Amino acid sequence: MFSLRPKEGGSAVPPPTPPPSNILLKVGMVLSLILILAVGYVSYSTRTELERQIAGLQEELADQARAMKAARTQATDMAADIDLVRKRAGVTAQELESARKFAERLRAEQEKAKEQLASELASKANSTDVAAARQEASTKLAEVQQSSEAKIGTVSGEVKTVAANLDVTRADLAASRREITDVRTTLSQQIARNAGELADLRKKGERDFFEFDIKKPKKNEMARVADIQLQLRRTDPKKAKYDVVIQVDDSRLEKKERTANEPVQFLVGRDKLRYEIVVNYVDKDRIRGYLSTPKDKVLAAERPTFRPE
Repeated sequence: MFSLRPKEGGSAVPPPTPPPSNILLKVGMVLSLILILAVGYVSYSTRTELERQIAGLQEELADQARAMKAARTQATDMAADIDLVRKRAGVTAQELESARKFAERLRAEQEKAKEQLASELASKANSTDVAAARQEASTKLAEVQQSSEAKIGTVSGEVKTVAANLDVTRADLAASRREITDVRTTLSQQIARNAGELADLRKKGERDFFEFDIKKPKKNEMARVADIQLQLRRTDPKKAKYDVVIQVDDSRLEKKERTANEPVQFLVGRDKLRYEIVVNYVDKDRIRGYLSTPKDKVLAAERPTFRPE
């Protein structure tokens, strides 16, 4: 064994330097560690970005699914309306076609009678027979024309009746669609400004009341209240004003610059039922109030219509 201790009276021996291979190994390990960390960071960033994009695509797919569902519902309603028109108009179209064929048959019979009379006139030999034949032809022609005019008049009356029935069918179809109409007159002088006053109105039992708390939507969604839908467009809490859209089936009515505790009336449906909205509180992107509807919708009809049988 060799000793590194200096000899007595001699100089110290320096420690041996590490071999170059150990230094390169350490440098390689450090570089490998840095490379692994860089690859891990890039992988994490890529995964995060992919998850964000997948979430965005899922949200877009959900929006498209909702839009397709709404379009499918509207197409179903339109198909039902078209089927109703086709069923009601099928009978009238058949009657019109029968009337046209009957008129064409009358014209053909009239032309045939004229040709037959001309043939009989040509077969007469002397002037006496010709004169008698002419007289007979004139009489027969007058009879044929009178009969044809009577029958054509009957056909014209039937065609007008069919057209009138078709107009009634179209009117009935148009009236079957529910509509809403703006009303400026006051439904009643009594409105509820808070929960206590609303409870007092309910005790009277004259109308039905439905409270709502609606916020401004992010994607134009409609909030259902009873049998109507509402959409908050804008609020001004300082002035206690708001804009709202009212929808009943496919009909829409927009109300702008309305004030808190101001009754908003409108007519609904073919029976013109009076509905009323009262907003008690106007907050930032939020309104709270109630909807008032007739309790007996049959007796509450504004203008009932009666169709003769």
